[in-house]
Amino acid sequence: MSDNTASFEAFFALHRDLPRQGPGSEATTRHLLSAVSATGPLPARPRVLDLGCGPGASALLLAAEAGVEVTAVDLHEPFLDELRAAAEARSLTDRIHPLHADMAELPFPDGSFDLVWAESSAYSIGFDTALRTWRRLLAPGGALVLTECEWTTDAPGPEARAFWDPQYPLRTSDENIRAATAAGYHVVHVHRQPESDWDAYYGPLSARVAAADPEAPGMARALAATHEELAMRREHGDEYGYTGYVLRPADASQWRTRPETAADLASVRAVNSAAFPTEEEAALVDALRADPEAWLSGLSYVAEAPDGTVAGHALITRCRVGDTPALALAPVAVLPAYQGRGVGSAVVRAVLDAARARGGDDLVLVLGHPEYYPRFGFVPASRYGIKPGFEVPDEAMMALVFDGSAGVPQGTIRYPAAFGV
Repeated sequence: MSDNTASFEAFFALHRDLPRQGPGSEATTRHLLSAVSATGPLPARPRVLDLGCGPGASALLLAAEAGVEVTAVDLHEPFLDELRAAAEARSLTDRIHPLHADMAELPFPDGSFDLVWAESSAYSIGFDTALRTWRRLLAPGGALVLTECEWTTDAPGPEARAFWDPQYPLRTSDENIRAATAAGYHVVHVHRQPESDWDAYYGPLSARVAAADPEAPGMARALAATHEELAMRREHGDEYGYTGYVLRPADASQWRTRPETAADLASVRAVNSAAFPTEEEAALVDALRADPEAWLSGLSYVAEAPDGTVAGHALITRCRVGDTPALALAPVAVLPAYQGRGVGSAVVRAVLDAARARGGDDLVLVLGHPEYYPRFGFVPASRYGIKPGFEVPDEAMMALVFDGSAGVPQGTIRYPAAFGV
């Protein structure tokens, strides 16, 4: 047996029968599944693909609690054996279908699944490759859920870089969001996983390491690598972490979206004038554009009709909750001739994607129709202890939190002066 083969087998011996093969928890799986449901309906019997399923913690939960059928893919047959045994013990064999396959070369036709799931596994082929390779598998209205290890600081130290760069160069959340939008997705939810998710993985693994026989073939090398990994997390865990993403393919319809240019100003005014009963919204956009404390470059988006003219507009500007900076989505306007045809959704998703990718802000507020904005992830702002400084129905004042790991500010919304409130 070669040294590499012995080390490989020793590595899997350390990981055999562990509950998880990466940071995660049932709470995180439930949270991500809830985020999928909150941002768009899935079919009554969704087809689910769990990639890099390992021993099947996510597949088992999805099958048991969401009542779905899961095709669970992994390259390591012993993990699939563990999943089969667990599925049988829980009477889930009719809902879980283990498959030995390479997640980079999957034997499924395009549009085969409503939900593609990958917790702690995309790293094995790379985040960008996963985004590109798995997108074709999604049926219309489908969602991709995956978790990724990434820097949680803009300036990671040399020790952390020396550990990660040779094996899997990490990026920041902002960089991964930009990668996802460039790959043709809308980022509809981001979830920074808690430290307890790491404990759920490293706790059992540490106990296994302590009980391992260092004299077994290949074990010394496997133990050395695992000790280094555990020490890195212990000493530099504040510099990196896992983040969950809920992604949906961007609208591939005729509505092309982009940031406004100087040539669009008259068209943007015309759209807002035509979309509302008065000129107030058109004047509001002009006033916000002239306010350097409110205007945020790159967050005024237009949607084009097939002939290239401007059919819709959405604007995000600076506001505050108490003294904490936040974002305000307003106004959103579509020419009457194009209303009800998906223009508004396309331009709102585009400007929200741009705000996520821009970074620096985690909270977006909107005053609008409570039947419309929840599709983008908005919920009543009162759930976060946020309120407007004027009387409106509670369900009409809504908030979208991009991350929330640093906390969500509470208090009264302070709009720019142009809003007149």
